[in-house]
Amino acid sequence: MCLLCLNFTVDAQKRRTSRKKTKTPAATSTIPPSNIEIKNGAGKVAIQIKNLTKFIYVLGGVAKSIEDIDKDAKTSKFSQATLNKNTENKQRLIQSIRNFRAGLIALEIEFRTKPALRNYLFPIQGISDISGTAEEQSTAGQFTESGKTLLLVVEKLADTLAALP
Repeated sequence: MCLLCLNFTVDAQKRRTSRKKTKTPAATSTIPPSNIEIKNGAGKVAIQIKNLTKFIYVLGGVAKSIEDIDKDAKTSKFSQATLNKNTENKQRLIQSIRNFRAGLIALEIEFRTKPALRNYLFPIQGISDISGTAEEQSTAGQFTESGKTLLLVVEKLADTLAALP
């Protein structure tokens, strides 16, 4: 009987080997594609906000200078170099606003076409039209007004970012 008891205690003292737990495909955490699209959309909106606000900040000083030279050019004499530089600056600003508009159009289209972003289309809808107005204003030499119009775009982008989870 003693031998029988010793046999049980020996079994109880044996070291048990643990099995390594392996992750099954169901156990791994994956982010649904719709959440990735929403995150990417939010990132693109944030980038546009940053770029536009920096541009508008610089535009404020440059627009005032351009408009002052245009106004004074009729009554005062400026060198041809100054007038040429002013014209060159105007063209750069107009092209920059066109480039922003192209990016904003692409962003609005992305929100229209991607199913995960369609729920957030309402706040961003219309930024391409507003940026078109800013482009028309800059083409007409109203750079300060075009900056104010671009601020409306920033507001819509901020509203969109706030709506995104």
